[in-house]
Amino acid sequence: MSEKNRTLFYCIILTALIFGFMHHFFVGIHFERLHIFLLNLCAGGTLIIYFTEGSVNFTRKTTIFFISSFLYAIFAFLEKYEAAIFISIVMFFVVESVRIKRFGFFPKQFFLGKYKMSEKFHHASLLCLSIGLLLSSFAIINHKYFQLLPFRKFELNTFFLGFSFPVSLITLSIIFSIMQKAPSGFQKFLKILSFWVINVGVVVFFIFILFESPILEIIISSTLFIMVFIVFILYYLLGYKEQRKLFLSSGIAFLNFTAVTGIAYILLYLTNFNTLENAKLIKDIHRIVSLYGWNLTGLSVILRFRDFPISLNSSVIIALHWITVAILIPLGYYLPIFSLIATISFAVFLYVILFSKSMKNV
Repeated sequence: MSEKNRTLFYCIILTALIFGFMHHFFVGIHFERLHIFLLNLCAGGTLIIYFTEGSVNFTRKTTIFFISSFLYAIFAFLEKYEAAIFISIVMFFVVESVRIKRFGFFPKQFFLGKYKMSEKFHHASLLCLSIGLLLSSFAIINHKYFQLLPFRKFELNTFFLGFSFPVSLITLSIIFSIMQKAPSGFQKFLKILSFWVINVGVVVFFIFILFESPILEIIISSTLFIMVFIVFILYYLLGYKEQRKLFLSSGIAFLNFTAVTGIAYILLYLTNFNTLENAKLIKDIHRIVSLYGWNLTGLSVILRFRDFPISLNSSVIIALHWITVAILIPLGYYLPIFSLIATISFAVFLYVILFSKSMKNV
């Protein structure tokens, strides 16, 4: 990716984080939609399209999606729902155009063994993005206009983090693309199992959220946690030894951390510690680690995909990432002074990742 486009994403991602701290300065205004949609949909969705098309520069479709997703984030924040619905339909057709051109309309890759696991996850990422855009429009219509479905949680707020799933899937696609071929039948079985458990599991989990069933949510989230841990073991055993492996292994660790906080959030409803303050604390940590730990790892690898290896101290930059995401940003959500420290730390981390010199041709 060109330095100009990397600069664009640097600004978008950093701006997303800054909006996450704006509640300190504009009391009563909720910046969550702007904060999360800028990262997951504007940066994440655009990079999925960019990565799928395989062009060094933005194509027309990538450009249309980027502009549309930026406008969608603005209109959703301003609660201009008619405009948001229209734009989401435009984005849906862009994604479907890219998906069908690359993989075809029917997801045959899911069911045929001749396709690589990376292709299965890649197609699932695009399909999930398409479905998410349609469901977000339907959620707005259901919540604001017609009440077609009786579920209290079927609203746009449900999709704040829902758009992170396509980013998760494209990251898993990259992880499986740099794994060796499974040497045993059991490891091959685990690869196939991971695809189905993760994809079907998230769909089932969403249904359980709508029905507000904590016990069932714990069961499926625990299953997903175990499956993610198995993917981590597979990647440790089969992943090629290269710089990307360090970053993506750290990303999977963030994903496991996210799973643990998600389970803790659900368990809280079944304990005597279920207060608004405790629930908000765990939810905030869960969201931060998901967005700026796991998701950002995947986006960073896509942004520098053609540049690896890059000239930086991987261990130091990964340590800075963990300190920033696990400590400074959560503190920044509650203490204004730490929001400044977290922003500076995050800006430094992101700059080093995106603009360090490539060593590919050295």
